[in-house]
Amino acid sequence: MNWIKDIFGTNKPVIAMCHLEALPGDPAYDAKKGMGWIVEQARKDMLALQEGGVDAIMFSNERSLPYLTKVEPITTISMARVIAEISGELSIPYGVNVLWDATASIDLAVATGAKFVREIFTGVYASDFGMWNTNCGDVIRHQHAIHGENVRLLFNILPEASTYLAERGIANIARSTVFNTQPDGLCVSGNTAGIETDIQALRVVKDAVPETPVFANTGVRLDTIEAHLGIADGAVTGTTFKRDGYIWNEVDVQRVKEFMARVKEFRAGVTVH
Repeated sequence: MNWIKDIFGTNKPVIAMCHLEALPGDPAYDAKKGMGWIVEQARKDMLALQEGGVDAIMFSNERSLPYLTKVEPITTISMARVIAEISGELSIPYGVNVLWDATASIDLAVATGAKFVREIFTGVYASDFGMWNTNCGDVIRHQHAIHGENVRLLFNILPEASTYLAERGIANIARSTVFNTQPDGLCVSGNTAGIETDIQALRVVKDAVPETPVFANTGVRLDTIEAHLGIADGAVTGTTFKRDGYIWNEVDVQRVKEFMARVKEFRAGVTVH
């Protein structure tokens, strides 16, 4: 797990989501406000998260509802513009997530210098977006073909808004995913963004693959952070940092500071071997 300390500078890192506004091609895109407005909204949220003390930021096209499992080129291109314009103001590491397209996520990471991605790399699911299939072998080969081998891959093995088609327990999924695909980390999610990651599922996954970093991926809040980080090797969180804890509001820097103060107190009392 040395890569976690190497990238984030700490154990038990908190990766904060910077949710981009709807992009060109998305149903909710506001053509009158245009791309310049999207860049500025992202900059405000990014700087608020950084000021609040998070360990890293992950840019995602959260407003691109309903999501595609293979995005149009304009989505990745637009995200690249946003990140290119604002990432120079970051002093902490950042990653990317193009929902829900693993290949596009890696492309974006390589193009923007992102250190990590989070995506659905494995499994077959019945989802709100239809039948959801993956081809991890193709994606990893593409990663190496475009010289993205240093990009760390976080595999979401409990995707939001979907169910694994096979009758397999989460422990078996975790073990086979680690053996067959050698991910840099696993993410365990709730049903949708902002829904709490199930503590028991998190514990089952961590017990099944103790040598692999496991992240609590959704719904980590001020009142649950100790419970999640008591099991997980890190957390990905977004909604709790928004004004009033509502996913589509702007980032509230005071909520971020309060959350991170609690995290730092927790980390100070934890010995990580």
